[in-house]
Amino acid sequence: MEEEMASIEENRTWTLVDLPHGRRAIGLKWVYKVKRDENRAVAKYKVRLVVKGYAQCQRIDYDEVFAPVAWLNTVRLFIALAAHEGWEVHHMDVKSAFLNGDLKEEVYVEQPAGFISTGNEHKVFKLKKALYDLHQAPRAWNASWTKRCCRSDSGGVPRNMPSTPGGTGRHS
Repeated sequence: MEEEMASIEENRTWTLVDLPHGRRAIGLKWVYKVKRDENRAVAKYKVRLVVKGYAQCQRIDYDEVFAPVAWLNTVRLFIALAAHEGWEVHHMDVKSAFLNGDLKEEVYVEQPAGFISTGNEHKVFKLKKALYDLHQAPRAWNASWTKRCCRSDSGGVPRNMPSTPGGTGRHS
């Protein structure tokens, strides 16, 4: 739990604030998981801090939740093309990908159990970045990823290439 909190704080995911009048804070919960190896022996214990996303209200806490996803046939096509051309294929798994999505909405969450700031018990966290189970987390992460990849100076995808179905790919 301490590692998870350190990761969240290192990523500057939130700031401790007074809850604005007329707003409500969404609860958080700890989710525990046991990872096992191929022999079913315990490989490691994982813990993740997640938002109680089921408590979010559309048009109040979030607007859109859509995030583009690669079709499996497209992935297969690229792998087949890479094999045919003899290209190297690299796979990347980002441990806390959604925690890198910048939020455009104002979202407030309660302080997590076991980590309530002494002297600031009445305060809440204002999220700057997404947490898991937040309705807009996939979209926020995808928007941040696309913005970083599609900068004209990054050598990535050209700015005028569509990033979403029917989209222009242009980013403000």
